[in-house]
Amino acid sequence: MTEILVSDVNLNSVCERLEQHCCVDPNQHNQSSPPQTPVLKRHTNTGAKLWGRVRSKLLRQKLDPQTVQSKNWHMDVIEMNGIKVEFSMKFTSRDLSLKRTPSKKQSGVFGVKINVVTKRERSKVPFIVRQCIEEVEKRGIDEVGIYRISGVATDIQTLKSAFDTNTKDMLVMLSDMDINAIAGTFKLYFRELPEPLLTDRLYPAFMEGIALSDPAAKENCMKHLLRSLPDPNLMTFLTLLEHLKRVAEKEPVNKMSLHNLATVFGPTLLRPSESEITKAQHIMSASDIWSHDVMAQVQVLLYYLQHSPITFDELKRNTLYFSTDV
Repeated sequence: MTEILVSDVNLNSVCERLEQHCCVDPNQHNQSSPPQTPVLKRHTNTGAKLWGRVRSKLLRQKLDPQTVQSKNWHMDVIEMNGIKVEFSMKFTSRDLSLKRTPSKKQSGVFGVKINVVTKRERSKVPFIVRQCIEEVEKRGIDEVGIYRISGVATDIQTLKSAFDTNTKDMLVMLSDMDINAIAGTFKLYFRELPEPLLTDRLYPAFMEGIALSDPAAKENCMKHLLRSLPDPNLMTFLTLLEHLKRVAEKEPVNKMSLHNLATVFGPTLLRPSESEITKAQHIMSASDIWSHDVMAQVQVLLYYLQHSPITFDELKRNTLYFSTDV
């Protein structure tokens, strides 16, 4: 029996494992010789069909009001052709899953302010950002759905722990790890920053700037906002921008356009911290804030991705007065 625990509804990784466990050479059953270890084959689609049943089951339960209201784990088993998949699922509200939680251990990198990490590392861009980008560009830039397809949750947690403890074998671990897990760890780093990369202080201005109708006023505003970022945030953001543009250049292969990448990273880079959301909750709920601003967050990142290349020196050299009035 194949037992797979789906704790984070990471379904794509389940499919791969099902294929590996389900594909057994049928000719072995006709041999008179003693039973041998099954030889795995990729020609049968048993795993894919069973995966389809699991996904359908999970989606139905996810939409079930009783499941949504329950805080308990829901266990289930699906069987096909002698293969059993045991999975567990628990509904987590979007507010909780998107919550930025500062780390209590300032010695790590996840949940630690970016200026603290760069100062400790004596770098302009955090090590985790540089290494993940390098690995993705080395062997993941042609992967279909890179940054959209989730990696295995346990692999992501392993990488997170290794970065937090500065494991000596980090580079070897990265070269051996599934590229989607590395991409997932990269996104998780930005998602767990105690403050968004584009900062809480500038968030309202980004929302106002992207809504400007006059192109010249918008450009002045959006450039001024970048100049206003702390140096570590700005350097990291510019590094990420150029990386995402290189990923999008491979869109015919990886199917990741600038808009797709902006949709993945925009909310992660801009979503306010918990303290800022709490301040706004007297007006609307956290879910309403998310729904109201998410498209604007995507548009902010898309604006910079579609803009001509911007350098750190250029931004710091040219200080322009701007107005948001149109």
